[in-house]
Amino acid sequence: MSAHCQLTGAKPGFGNTISHSHRRTSRRFDPNGQRKRYWLPGEGRHVRLTLSAKAIKTVDAIGIEAAVVRIRARGGKV
Repeated sequence: MSAHCQLTGAKPGFGNTISHSHRRTSRRFDPNGQRKRYWLPGEGRHVRLTLSAKAIKTVDAIGIEAAVVRIRARGGKV
């Protein structure tokens, strides 16, 4: 599964893990990505989206129709 959010565009961040002896090794900070299925009443079908946990809360607040409009405005395919 791709580690990016379709609504917010959140992608992995990169940094270092620092051990007790202060050695640095690279690591990824992945967003909390979830696959979620929503009913899209305007089109009469279900859509499956890859969203971060924050984006799921955003969809709950603004509604799926407005969220799909934002995804399409970003150039995403739904």
